[in-house]
Amino acid sequence: MGWWMAAGLGLALAGCTNDPGFTGVPGMREADASQVTACKYVTDITGTPSVFGPLASEGLKYSHNQVLAEARDSGADTVVFDRTVPGADVYKLHAVAYRCGS
Repeated sequence: MGWWMAAGLGLALAGCTNDPGFTGVPGMREADASQVTACKYVTDITGTPSVFGPLASEGLKYSHNQVLAEARDSGADTVVFDRTVPGADVYKLHAVAYRCGS
């Protein structure tokens, strides 16, 4: 099976799952470092996109959502992602999770 077919099958199966990488993470806020000065640090989280080439944006979106899910599961409600260079390939995501709400 070609990688295009495997990718298509993976995306089709995504509609049948509750995987936060595919479905997103409601209730998590993304902020800049200046917006979390009064918040409590929870943890640092990294994620690595596993899809590159023509489907790189989907792999990045999946990893982004996985980082948000891990932050939520750690008790955080806000995440600050490291800034990336627009147009550059992203091989690793890094974020810091905070608890800002009551």
